Amino acid sequence: MMLRPRVGLLPLYLKLYDDTMPELRVAFDPFMKQVVDGFETRGVGVVRWPVCRLREEFREAVAAFEREGVDAIVTLHLAYSPSLESVDALVHSALPVVMLDTTMDESFGLDVDPARIMFDHGVHGVQDLASMLRRRGKRYEVIAGHVSEAEMFERACGRVRAVAGARCFRGMRVLRIGETFSGMGDFTVHDDLLQAVLGVRVDQMGVDSVAACAAKIDAGSLEREMREDRSRYDVDVPEEVHRRSVRVGLALRKVLEEGGYGAFSMNFLAFDRCDGPVDTVPFLEASKAMARGLGYAGEGDVLTAALVGALNAAFGMTTFTEIFCPDWRGDALFLSHMGEVNPETAAAKPRLCEKDFPWTGARNPAVLTCAPAPGPAVLVNLAPGPDETFSLIAARVEVLGDGTHPAMRDSVRGWIRPEKGVRRFLEEYSRHGGTHHSALVLGDRVDAVAAFGEYAGIDVVVL
Repeated sequence: MMLRPRVGLLPLYLKLYDDTMPELRVAFDPFMKQVVDGFETRGVGVVRWPVCRLREEFREAVAAFEREGVDAIVTLHLAYSPSLESVDALVHSALPVVMLDTTMDESFGLDVDPARIMFDHGVHGVQDLASMLRRRGKRYEVIAGHVSEAEMFERACGRVRAVAGARCFRGMRVLRIGETFSGMGDFTVHDDLLQAVLGVRVDQMGVDSVAACAAKIDAGSLEREMREDRSRYDVDVPEEVHRRSVRVGLALRKVLEEGGYGAFSMNFLAFDRCDGPVDTVPFLEASKAMARGLGYAGEGDVLTAALVGALNAAFGMTTFTEIFCPDWRGDALFLSHMGEVNPETAAAKPRLCEKDFPWTGARNPAVLTCAPAPGPAVLVNLAPGPDETFSLIAARVEVLGDGTHPAMRDSVRGWIRPEKGVRRFLEEYSRHGGTHHSALVLGDRVDAVAAFGEYAGIDVVVL
């Protein structure tokens, strides 16, 4: 369930044109509607405002966008607009600025009618304003391309989603169930530091709190959830195993909903009972939670859980993962984890099966298994650094096809090929302190993910 961010669309114009050629303005209405549609068809809401020309008009527009609580201001130069009319209002606002450098006409070649100049010369207004924003220390993004280009709107929406994701991240509430896995140091950060530096608030509880909810799950809720599972997944699991996993899963879901958590992590070793209402590990619910847009990471790793939650909310199609094994010959990396994957990322219908669980006294759980859809993706890691710092590591990768060994269908799996090749990637990844827990975001979103890190106030490393 991705966020639906909103932008304030700020059209810029020149009063001189209204004074001397008032009939021209109406020609820009279809152009502005095209821009609005470009955002809204991609899940970004638009708050429109009348065309602005003078300082007071820009102040009123920005104040209105702030009252509306938009995530960013998108500027649209219909024509040249002197920067000193608008720059103060934009600089004094905390709202990020995304500048569209676009025009009404796609072609402006040797055979162009000079009358079209009046409809396509906003570019030097963009340059004027961008130069002034930079001089005044205001962060801004520039997205250039013709208004008909889907790629331009994808990049613009990616920046807006990066802003919304950063806001989600800095203020996220994360639940840890059980203690952090003993001895795992790379992702371990004191909860107070997470809140002080990243704005992430951590709560902790034991399995008993989940058990109290599980004892109240009624038979009707269990049957409905199991029916839905049978329609969503390729179910190949004993009913008893399915039922106990759904029971503890629904209890965990209730805990997450009542607490308003955007992400959670659990230590599977904390689930050690073979009787009572919580007699297995809720791996199945961890996968379903990611499908609903929440964040998750294993072993008590609330840092990566918050990252997955923010990326999932901003961009969707995000799953928790680990780099497990290198394929030196194939120049690829094998991704996996014990039993947690976002089924929304699956290349085919996920399989619901029983998993052997010899690690504690808990009974075998039901888990979802699948491989991610092939194509471009971004591997993302949030790495603690020296002196209470963090780095967001992002790498463009290609997700390869599914495994061919019959036994692999019972495992969470995936193969990726880093753009720089496995050897160089692994060297640089660990040189920057990347942890062994990561997020995989499907789609060619490395620029948007990097922008997310920057808006969240985190140093960004793109490999």
